[in-house]
Amino acid sequence: MTVRLVDCRPRDTYLEGHIPGAVHLDPEGDLTGEIGDASRGRHPLPEPDVLAAAFSRAGIGDDTFVLAVDDGTGWAARCWWLLRHLGHDACGTMDMRAYVGPVVSDIAASGVRHRFVPRVRTDTVIEAEEILERLGDSSLVLYDARAPERWRGDTEPLDPVAGRIPGARNAYFEEPLPAGAIEAPEVAAYCGSGVTAAVVIHALVLAGREDARMYPGSFSEWCRRAEYPVETGEAVS
Repeated sequence: MTVRLVDCRPRDTYLEGHIPGAVHLDPEGDLTGEIGDASRGRHPLPEPDVLAAAFSRAGIGDDTFVLAVDDGTGWAARCWWLLRHLGHDACGTMDMRAYVGPVVSDIAASGVRHRFVPRVRTDTVIEAEEILERLGDSSLVLYDARAPERWRGDTEPLDPVAGRIPGARNAYFEEPLPAGAIEAPEVAAYCGSGVTAAVVIHALVLAGREDARMYPGSFSEWCRRAEYPVETGEAVS
């Protein structure tokens, strides 16, 4: 098995300095579908064949272990989740802020071209319709990966409505998983647009919850559906 370093930071940041040999996948391009219609969320999922082509260009094949790199933004976990969603489990993440080795500013070649074959999984995703139907269902525990002030609805810098999906618990992606997260009968996570939720999903999977699902459209999709309820304030026990 070969190892491929994939830098998931913005292109300008990548060119300022990256780990030698790391190829680049653009977060707003390669790891995001067509942007413009926020009804699917601010970072919609790429179509599987388009994403597979990007992974192929990056030199990722069936025998490739991918180490996705970012600087704490959640995009490395997003890359990890997208690979897993397309059936490729050989992937991990790394925080560039912990790296102490040399950096280069060239554009790394992907080397031997691989053909990435997508095998889309159906058990990695939960959609808005299922969440709406199951509001109040205690067997489904939904975690919101955004900062506490956004979860409460005190502020909302990016979307037109502040608040959260009713019943969602806060699991800020920069903090450890909340107590009880591993024991939930069913568990899923969302965030603003499907990026930092992947950090929470990653932590859940590493803790043994292989069944953890993500809501890709996240709150940026949910809050744009006029008939969908939104909750604010502290959690009601």
